[in-house]
Amino acid sequence: MNRRLLLVAWAAVTVLGASAGVAAGSLLRDFELPPGFRIERYAADVPGARSLTLGAAGVVYVGSREAGKVYALVPRAGQAPQVRIVAEGLNRPNGVAWHEGALYVAETRRILRYPDLDRHLDAPPAAQIVRDDLPTETWHGLRYIGFGPDGKLYLSIGAPCNVCVPAAFTRGDATLEYGSITRMNPDGSRWEVVARGVRNSVGFDWRPGSGELWFTSNGRDWLGDDAPPDTLNRLRRIGENFGFPYCHAGTIPDPKYGGLHACSEFAPPALALPAHVAALGMRFYTGTMFPPQYRGRIFIAEHGSWNRSTRIGYRVVSVPIDGQGRAGPEEVFASGWLSGETVRGRPVDVLTMPDGALLVSDDLAGCVYRIVYAPGT
Repeated sequence: MNRRLLLVAWAAVTVLGASAGVAAGSLLRDFELPPGFRIERYAADVPGARSLTLGAAGVVYVGSREAGKVYALVPRAGQAPQVRIVAEGLNRPNGVAWHEGALYVAETRRILRYPDLDRHLDAPPAAQIVRDDLPTETWHGLRYIGFGPDGKLYLSIGAPCNVCVPAAFTRGDATLEYGSITRMNPDGSRWEVVARGVRNSVGFDWRPGSGELWFTSNGRDWLGDDAPPDTLNRLRRIGENFGFPYCHAGTIPDPKYGGLHACSEFAPPALALPAHVAALGMRFYTGTMFPPQYRGRIFIAEHGSWNRSTRIGYRVVSVPIDGQGRAGPEEVFASGWLSGETVRGRPVDVLTMPDGALLVSDDLAGCVYRIVYAPGT
């Protein structure tokens, strides 16, 4: 099937899934998790739920894509959280991050800051513009953001293509580049590149203790069903290059650009994931609810394939990390979003809650799930 037909077919599946409203009750019954775990719907009616972040008062903020909204999931004792819209009319506000009492939101072109939002949910404050000069390309233009242990705001800048040599661009006195992860001060100053050769990262986190940045990246398309892998990566030094577009997953030279640079010139991935799973949001598990073997693991939301002859992904996996920082292999943790070739949902991001539960957003079903460990219940 050619690329255009696959895109049309995937669009049809997405529309059908969204219009059918994905019955959350039957979906929960069909989930498979390790013994002792259960999954429940945490919040419904969150259209296009994407990235997750936790505010200081236990409020979970959720970015979206086509909905153009940011939601607040306000906890209520003994009830499902109240879903409030705290921003709307935005341009694909995918990324959300909480820092020193303020919510940061990343659109394709802008980064916005909503000060003291937890205390003003009934009348959200006007957005302050942190930066409004991000690249405007929509291909891999969904921004993922997060604050690192250094207090800086990290931001992904995806390559505006399937595969191409990423161009440099200038903003003020800063030289940036596509296909990178960047960082800046919370006020938008001192913007710089920290990781290069990253085709498209829509998820990153810092390992507790070491403070190292780990991130997922989506492999290029149209090299077949099983190549190249998506990757989980570990940044060991600022400016490290992970190979795009010359080398994929550390070992696969690109058919067009591979002759320009050898794979040995670049940082290898920490772990090769299956091709086309669309590995997006990832978090180190920092809670204590789950059994000891899960503590310190990475949980990854695999959004699911769109250009493979049979679908893959549509699940949450866990990745163990040993004492030397070696990763893998991945283990399927939660599945049920895919039944045969029928797509019932698409996990996007994960978030450890203060009680140790794991939240999972789903932009197709338009909801957020909660996974708990409760043996014997």
